[in-house]
Amino acid sequence: MELMRIRMKLSPGQRLQAMLDARMVLVGFRRARLRRQYPDLSDRDLNMKLLEEIDRAKKLAARPYPIPGYPA
Repeated sequence: MELMRIRMKLSPGQRLQAMLDARMVLVGFRRARLRRQYPDLSDRDLNMKLLEEIDRAKKLAARPYPIPGYPA
């Protein structure tokens, strides 16, 4: 709840920047994990692997089954 209160005090531009910063951190974590898994890949190939992961995640259903008590 405290985080929500802090976010509400930000301007729309500041909220957008915070979202972009968080995305950059998460992409960096994924890239670092892939680098550990595939240490011999070039930067280009590593970026392609990252894009494949992002594409695969987009194709997954957020909820493959309904949660009881929540609208479908």
